[in-house]
Amino acid sequence: MAKKVSLKDIANKVGVSTALVSYVLNGLEKEKRVGPEVVKKIRAAAKELNYKPNQIARSLRKGSTNTIGLIVADIANPFFGQLARIIEDESIRNGYTVIFGSSDENCKKSQSLVDTFLNRQVDGFIIVPTEGSQEQIASLIEKEVPLVLIDRYLPEVKSNFVVLDNFSAVYNSVEHLLENGYKRVGMVAYQNSLVHMEERTKGYMQAMKDAERENEICITELPYHFDRKEMDRVIDDIYKNKKCDAVVFATNALALAGLYAIRNLQIQVPDELALVGFDGNEAFDFFNPPLTFIQQPMVKLGHESVRILIEQMKGKKELQNLKLDSQLVVRGSC
Repeated sequence: MAKKVSLKDIANKVGVSTALVSYVLNGLEKEKRVGPEVVKKIRAAAKELNYKPNQIARSLRKGSTNTIGLIVADIANPFFGQLARIIEDESIRNGYTVIFGSSDENCKKSQSLVDTFLNRQVDGFIIVPTEGSQEQIASLIEKEVPLVLIDRYLPEVKSNFVVLDNFSAVYNSVEHLLENGYKRVGMVAYQNSLVHMEERTKGYMQAMKDAERENEICITELPYHFDRKEMDRVIDDIYKNKKCDAVVFATNALALAGLYAIRNLQIQVPDELALVGFDGNEAFDFFNPPLTFIQQPMVKLGHESVRILIEQMKGKKELQNLKLDSQLVVRGSC
């Protein structure tokens, strides 16, 4: 194995002290008044000898590791996978490396990831908070660890967040269905207390009330780890009992499961049941007709979360709360 090149090796080659080499390679040449010719020789020698700095030692000296801890609900979910990639690319562009983890909507697993990332000395966090994670987020804030919540926020905890305006997103989609002649619009959502799901449900209910369709409100809730057969039963019940002539799915995972159920039951879309999903998903294109869906501004969600986090890591104290607008992408399912 080749011997690792040290500062002393560079110093011996140039004929200067190791302290002088350290100043130059750590960008302190102006502060330490090192002459330009010496700086040029030291950098050339470092390149020639293929010097690789000890990043751990450098991080300890700087008090920074230039790493960000990213915790999402499920990296296998196309929405979170795409969001993670956007955050990673934007972080790299700003000189940061991202470490990923999936909480699987489990508070204990989320806490374990937080502890692991803290031990890795990440400079800050971007977190999709789980149900019941108020205490762990509040603890990070109390320790003055820079963080940004993304996709959802915690009303009880004052923090930075970048989220979708979920209320308006669903309200507008229901309004679109009603304006196009559908009267019994239903919703399939997750059974949890997370604020983004509550706001989506509230948006649905308000749109129905404003259209004087309160008697037609029909919300079905499923657990996060639901079985596909449960979705089959839900769609079968909605269709056979004529509960709805249109359905809004509150997430992309629910929409995908719903599409499979509709195909299994041979329900004609949109003639027998109209549909609106959440988030774009390539799988939606394989169903006929293609699914109308609520599109989140993914790039802006990712870029804004990175921007706010970097500003916090550089000392900005003011909290930033962003709610972004969605777009209804209308296709053949309604």
